Amino acid sequence: MSGRGNTVGAVSTHEDITGTDPDHGPVDPAAAPSFDPDETTTALEASGGASKGKITAWAFWDWGSQPWNTVITTFVFAVYLTSDSFGSTNYTSQMLAIFTAISGFFVAVLAPVLGQNSDRSGRTVRNLRWQTWLLALIAACLFFVKADPGYLILGLVLLGVGSVVSEIAGVNYNSTIEQVATPKTIGRVSGYGWGFGYLGGIVALLVMYFLFIQPEVGLFGVTGEDGMDIRVSMLMCGIWIALFTIPALVALKDRPVERAPRVGVVDSYRLLFGTIRRLWNTSRHTVWFLLASALFRDGLAGVFAFGAVLAAGTFGMSAGEVIIFGAAANIVAGVATILFGLLDDRIGPKKVILLSLTALVILGLLIFFLHDGGKSVFWVLGLGLTVFVGPAQAASRSFLARLIPEGKSGEIFGLYATTGRVVSFLSPAAFGIGIWLGARVTGAENTQYWGILGIVLILAAGALAMVRVKEHTDHQVG
Repeated sequence: MSGRGNTVGAVSTHEDITGTDPDHGPVDPAAAPSFDPDETTTALEASGGASKGKITAWAFWDWGSQPWNTVITTFVFAVYLTSDSFGSTNYTSQMLAIFTAISGFFVAVLAPVLGQNSDRSGRTVRNLRWQTWLLALIAACLFFVKADPGYLILGLVLLGVGSVVSEIAGVNYNSTIEQVATPKTIGRVSGYGWGFGYLGGIVALLVMYFLFIQPEVGLFGVTGEDGMDIRVSMLMCGIWIALFTIPALVALKDRPVERAPRVGVVDSYRLLFGTIRRLWNTSRHTVWFLLASALFRDGLAGVFAFGAVLAAGTFGMSAGEVIIFGAAANIVAGVATILFGLLDDRIGPKKVILLSLTALVILGLLIFFLHDGGKSVFWVLGLGLTVFVGPAQAASRSFLARLIPEGKSGEIFGLYATTGRVVSFLSPAAFGIGIWLGARVTGAENTQYWGILGIVLILAAGALAMVRVKEHTDHQVG
């Protein structure tokens, strides 16, 4: 960051959320670790950076934890739970949606407060450690969900609780980026970690698929009877998470901080709302960024959530072809995200975000207009989409990391998670409305491809909101 004395990223954000209110004087000292209000140090500016080895160790948490998202919640276990083995498709899908919404509510409520508590206690890494181990345990416990309607609720509860733990752990993990990055390297470090995670997730998916799921008789004699192939894959996911996150949990260390007094649950929320109010009053660009990123991150989630649906329902891909496409898509996304991280440090995260969102909108519209072009069209345009999804996500993280004052990473990344969850219904709703509108306009039986217009709308709205967010180096102190 340039001009530490005259940038909002370095000044007003710091004054705004560290317990000093320029209009109302000091707030409760328990709100945050002790700071000198004349200081302008951000968390990244206080960081000395790290060696390549430590950065890679940090990125291994992304690699190790990604099977929860790729294997469990996207391609394998969620599909298993909505299969005929657990009831009718409509019933299981509706139950999955209900439990997903409930888990999203708990993430929205808990993320910023737990992040705030990590900041206050100085135990971010310790909290990340036990949350990671708990996530590994929950993944392994999915082994006990047999292919029987009587086990549906067990599977949904474990999936919901695991999703909450995964999101909260992600808040603490994002907070540790200040240990391995500086203002000059944050883009490439964020992109490297995110890209590494994509690659780890897809390697895990391919391992589970070819060793246990695809063969009639897999490794160790595993078959599909009673869902054993899926269940053993879940056990392996738990082992994967516990094993591959070790480098990060060993390399990252909690830094000594001046311990703040303990704060109760009610006071924690009071302090949180005070943070939001002061952000709005003195650092409105940060609020606009949180809102804009919530929109476009939901659109990005929609690209992956409904990409497989479109591949099968509109472009006629088989289940096996969808998995192969998913593997290729994640590899492309991983490599592209790493490369775009270098561009982030050269031109800034806002330009990377807007470039990515513009490309996604154009490619989404091309998929809509060329929907009858067959599988080859989807392979080309679908892989084109994946080139830009990861860079937008990684640049969003690096943009926010550049603004966070020292000692506030957990709370602000918690707010980041919360804003994303608050609007997480938009993409599914827009996708469904697009399909309904297509049926009304065309009268055709299959108008699934109209759903892409809903996703494009969310991405475009996020891009428009992002336009009014100033570059992190351009915010003058009022």
